[in-house]
Amino acid sequence: MSSLTASFSGRFSSAAAYFPAGGLFSRRSCLVYPPFRCWRSRRLVCMAEPYLITKLESAEKTWQELSVKLADPDVTSNPSEYQKLAQSMAELNEVVSTYRSFKDCEKQLEETKALVKEAGNDEEMVEMINSEIESLTNQLKELEEGIKLLLLPADPLDARNIMLEVRAGTGGDEAGIWAGDLVRMYQRYSERNSWKFSPVSCSEAEHGGYKTFIMEIKGKRVYSKLKYESGVHRVQRVPRTEAQGRVHTSTATVAIMPEADEVDVEIDPKDIELTTARSGGAGGQNVNKVETAVDLFHKPTGIRIFCTEERTQLKNKSRALQLLRAKLYEMKVREQQEKLRTQRQMQVGTGARSEKIRTYNFKDNRVSDHRLKMNFELTSFLDGDMETAVQSCVSMEQKELLEELAESVGSTAT
Repeated sequence: MSSLTASFSGRFSSAAAYFPAGGLFSRRSCLVYPPFRCWRSRRLVCMAEPYLITKLESAEKTWQELSVKLADPDVTSNPSEYQKLAQSMAELNEVVSTYRSFKDCEKQLEETKALVKEAGNDEEMVEMINSEIESLTNQLKELEEGIKLLLLPADPLDARNIMLEVRAGTGGDEAGIWAGDLVRMYQRYSERNSWKFSPVSCSEAEHGGYKTFIMEIKGKRVYSKLKYESGVHRVQRVPRTEAQGRVHTSTATVAIMPEADEVDVEIDPKDIELTTARSGGAGGQNVNKVETAVDLFHKPTGIRIFCTEERTQLKNKSRALQLLRAKLYEMKVREQQEKLRTQRQMQVGTGARSEKIRTYNFKDNRVSDHRLKMNFELTSFLDGDMETAVQSCVSMEQKELLEELAESVGSTAT
């Protein structure tokens, strides 16, 4: 921008009169500035949503108070208190920094708009100034969007690994085959994200696929992406088992369970009934000779887990308890989410198994997401190309949370 200023000065001898000290487009730090009306009557969403400014001013005030406290000798002499306050301040750093950039950009836009009148009939100067106004307006909008996302409450479970369960629903043999297709879809999506997955428990269907399949998926922010997959997945196609070529409708249910630590869920040993059995399939000398398989039953909930994937009874028991903790934790989280969902009528599903979230239509090569009201190409989707759908769910949830944030601030103000 300094080069743009220089070109003005070289071409117009009187151009300096149009520019404030420090240059027309200089970047200056600033404090609180009043709201403004946008150039050419274009209205910024942020200015129409004062709840954002209320939240930001509150965050900045808290940040300043924490800054003062951290300089207090009584605090600096107490390491635990100092660390606690420093952490709280660090969590607000990005919000405050972005807000100050927003205010700085806001002030520059006001100053630049004022230069249009001073430029008079100099059409080239007016054009250059208007170009800068448009640039600052776009920058302001980008900062606003960033601010909105920073103000959203973070889901504490987003960073966790998960247990993913696929269970055949209605449709007989075809439902089991469809469950197997979904398992492969999530495995390929995991590969695209460089996540690691491993089977925990499975029950194979007679004509292919699975009655149930549970796998553990580990990686960066797995739950943050796959939490939207919970629900009923419906398929419409001609099954391999269909001789007359008729289209059948079958379903499979997907459950996403965030990994739970022992501190998250307490399991009373008295509530567990555990038996052992001999494993089948590949497994070396122990197969069909040593009782390595574990059948775990949780009396209060009726959850039964049969684990055979590991080659020792101890490891299978550990796996079964891990899965039980995840199931119990998922039930707990689901109850909490259902309460929130009832309050704000979320459009993005929270994981209730009764929800039909997608229909996979093979005839039209189409995947329809009923929550998003969007369609996707089926072949690539089943090959793990799900990122667009996942990010669309993220955007929809963010929109819902922003509306909730606006309502909460509005109700507080009144």
